[in-house]
Amino acid sequence: MTKTTKYDICIVGSGAGAGPVAYELAMAGFSVLVLEKGPRIKTKDFTKDEILTSRRSVYTPNLRDEPQVIEKRDKDGEWKARSNAETGQDFWNGNCVGGSTNFMSGYFGRLKPSDFQLLTTYGPIKGANIANWPISYLDLEPYYTQTESLIGISGKVIPHHWQEPRSTSDFPYPPLQENILAQWLDEASQQHHFGIVPLPRAILSVPVGQRKACYYSGYCGSYGCSSDAKSSSRVALLDKAMAGGNLTILPDSKVFRLEEDGGKVMAAWFYNTMNEKTRVEADVFVIAAQAIETSRLLLMSPSKNFPFGLANNSRQVGKNLIFAGGGSGSGEFYKDDMSSETWEKLNQFGLFLNRTTQKWYELKEDSFSTPVKGGSIDFIMEHPNGITRAINQKWDVEGKLEYGSSFKKKLLHHFTQVKVINFEVFVDWLPTDDCFVQLSDSVKDQWGDPVAHIRIHGHPHDVEVGKMLALKAEEILMHIGAKNVQWNISSDPPPNLVAGGCRFGHDRNTSVLNSDCRAHDVSNLYITDGSWIPTGGSIPHTWTIYANALRVVGIIKNKPVKKTL
Repeated sequence: MTKTTKYDICIVGSGAGAGPVAYELAMAGFSVLVLEKGPRIKTKDFTKDEILTSRRSVYTPNLRDEPQVIEKRDKDGEWKARSNAETGQDFWNGNCVGGSTNFMSGYFGRLKPSDFQLLTTYGPIKGANIANWPISYLDLEPYYTQTESLIGISGKVIPHHWQEPRSTSDFPYPPLQENILAQWLDEASQQHHFGIVPLPRAILSVPVGQRKACYYSGYCGSYGCSSDAKSSSRVALLDKAMAGGNLTILPDSKVFRLEEDGGKVMAAWFYNTMNEKTRVEADVFVIAAQAIETSRLLLMSPSKNFPFGLANNSRQVGKNLIFAGGGSGSGEFYKDDMSSETWEKLNQFGLFLNRTTQKWYELKEDSFSTPVKGGSIDFIMEHPNGITRAINQKWDVEGKLEYGSSFKKKLLHHFTQVKVINFEVFVDWLPTDDCFVQLSDSVKDQWGDPVAHIRIHGHPHDVEVGKMLALKAEEILMHIGAKNVQWNISSDPPPNLVAGGCRFGHDRNTSVLNSDCRAHDVSNLYITDGSWIPTGGSIPHTWTIYANALRVVGIIKNKPVKKTL
């Protein structure tokens, strides 16, 4: 064991929930340590290598070393649990300095005031653990605004019915360059009142400081940015904070236990680069390891005061795990259906679509007796990754595998004669008793620690709402001339948008954290990744996580934390 060291603040993780805390505290003169399980990858190391990103787990752990147990219902309704070392399906995200923000698409939206009072606004739903938030939209709004300038968000505010209140009139950076499809959607919206507006992106459209503007490669989602235009925690916050001298980042440092005494965290234990058990002390501990791993860490940290895991006397740690509900779809445009000039504009490489509609953020359909929460529809260009596009073409209309000369012809046609428009539907993933994280009683990782056992269950209400929105998206695509429109809405969650497990609230019996995101029963423990979120809204969580981390770090700065000399 190496010598114990002491910091003012110790942060576990380095993504959207960690970066703002590390940046603000380091810049304020506190000594800050960030422990990151993954490696430090620099901008120059990111590549557009499709095999590396599509077919290799280079940014997530090898499942032979760090498996998870995934539990789902089979076709007979029975719960079946299997290690993903066997199945290959995992819920790991970006494990490196900056976390998953390195690989996000950067689709950023704010929650609405009603999202903070979902239970009050729409009432209970049988089988769902819906809870109002202990804070309001107005409590978070200043930090949404601060995030826009601090990390860099590009866009254009167009007032619409579901436009949330803003303290500024527009985004700090202008919109990114757009494909002609954006114009087609705007025209259809004006004619048919679809409520389509620009979609903000956490990508710089102009150079800012040492960061370059986007150069329109099209390789955003799942890829690291080689121009630093993408507003990752690493580029926008951690790199700048490092220059001040008060921030230490230790990559390849896997935290496995938090040591508690007298209702305070005294130290974090981690495996260093030599796989040695290492202990570090701090006055304040902030956990932001992403929702699944944060719950797992607390559960792996029992003590005399917390026999069921740190901060878990309520037995709520790991409960009410949520993802992003909804699904995706697509439509096609064909070269033969348009002029060569129009086809050339449509086929311009790398330009963004960046359109969304929240017209149906509330649904008043005949199938519901009262209005229900709806969601968002984001319209995006097909990712240029050739491997993924080819894999999507490998089945014929009867579901049989294509191969040989017929498959080659199909690929040639798709890559030269077809342009695809995609859409993503976002609805609330309602929290339930059957979606949670616990420790596996049999499977361990390479260090001998119990892995996360994740039970996955989506409420059928999510699918019902998602399908209604998909039909709206299909209607929109048909109006702009898209053909072969198809979509899939299911309760299979995307692994990159996960939250819950340590929800915040006023009642310590039904929540893990108070409204400050501090553990009810642990005076110096804060959680700032998505774990605190009780209901996720109908947008990606990332902007909300950034904003809340800025809110919480303001609270921490005002606490009597002694600065280490």
